[in-house]
Amino acid sequence: MNVSLVLFTADLRLHDHPPLRAALDEARQVVPLFVRDRAVDGAGFAVPNRLAFLADCLRDLDAGLRERGGRLVLRSGDLVEQVCRVAGEADADEVHMAADGSAHARHREERLRAALEAEGVRLHVHDAVTTAVGPGTVTPASSDHFAVFTPYFGHWSRWRLREPLDAPRTVRVPEGIGSEELPTRKGLSGLSPALATGGEREGRERVAAWLRSGIGAYEEGHDDLAGDATSRLSPHLHFGTLSPVELVHRARRAGGPGAEAFVRQLAWRDFHRQVLAARPEAANSDYRTKRDRWRTERTAREDVEAWREGRTGYPVVDAAMRQLRHEGWMHNRGRLLTASFLTKTLYVDWRVGARHFLDLLVDGDVANNQLNWQWMAGTGTDSRPNRVLNPVTQAKRYDPDGAYVRRWVPELEHVAASAVHEPWKLPEEERVALGYPAPVVQLPEGLARFRRARERD
Repeated sequence: MNVSLVLFTADLRLHDHPPLRAALDEARQVVPLFVRDRAVDGAGFAVPNRLAFLADCLRDLDAGLRERGGRLVLRSGDLVEQVCRVAGEADADEVHMAADGSAHARHREERLRAALEAEGVRLHVHDAVTTAVGPGTVTPASSDHFAVFTPYFGHWSRWRLREPLDAPRTVRVPEGIGSEELPTRKGLSGLSPALATGGEREGRERVAAWLRSGIGAYEEGHDDLAGDATSRLSPHLHFGTLSPVELVHRARRAGGPGAEAFVRQLAWRDFHRQVLAARPEAANSDYRTKRDRWRTERTAREDVEAWREGRTGYPVVDAAMRQLRHEGWMHNRGRLLTASFLTKTLYVDWRVGARHFLDLLVDGDVANNQLNWQWMAGTGTDSRPNRVLNPVTQAKRYDPDGAYVRRWVPELEHVAASAVHEPWKLPEEERVALGYPAPVVQLPEGLARFRRARERD
């Protein structure tokens, strides 16, 4: 009886899963395997919020497999060693997995292929599982990747996506393949109090609700901080409980400006992956250097701590940073504002902010996180590297009544809309009584420092 092994990585779902479908087509029995890779833990990516969400996802995946007669096999350790070990235990002759463009994943794939081939086992890697369009699928004539989003989006939009696959009805797992106990949230400390629930069921319910009542208003409302009109699907995309291919198809069927704007955001996700696949060093180094002399975490310690704790004295920045700590998630407009404030107004190294985000974000993703930070710092793919987002102007535009600020900065709950974004204009005695700090820097001062550093003066 032939056996195939399916290695789940960032694709923790049963719907639209090409590796699983291919394995089931080629074998009578399948071993669904997830490995807690100690290299990921060792690199500092195993943070509490993502571990909790991962635990939800693994338990939900196991439940879905059991409904179909199967189960999830969990192992921990070196991924290559564990896959080879399980393949040997099951006498599997093939391993199927999703492609991943990160440098770590590609190196891991090379090691795995060599180790499996030495044991007479074939490795099949499937594209368009964790992305709608894989890195390197569309490229300009003169380069290995697109460095500007607009032309990339034009090619991406014309690419013919594969059709989504149904979830399998039956999964038969060979007996005798041992598994570790699935993790739970219990025992994890340092979790954000309002952390979202993970798992494919949760993700698909959220998509159904979003398509039914949210996507139509997305184009007009996605920047509205208080309205919270975004899909909040990013954690599910990060862990692969939802298929980006299926999301694009379903959004296009819904149609309308909101759906088009949402699909564009999915394309940005793929864009960042193709940049990082071609330039893996951009995870830690400037994609386009401006020869910045950044303030470091040590030299700007007090400013960095104020930023992290949400007490910069700029209400919209502080609201977003407090949302991040409470939910393990932040509104996208808030991400732009807080990144601009740290890198441009405080002139602190973008890597300091990117690391803090990765420590807390449940959707913390190297490609999206690092390259969005670089975009805002002006060292990435932005065609206007010296743009600075004024937090007061932005707050008045995207939180005009101050509802977002009041939600997350309770010190300002009773401040009128006319002053809630500029509490320093209140009488000093009144401001001090609120218990809210004065600004860590005056905006003109921060702008002047940045312009001098970039030699714009």
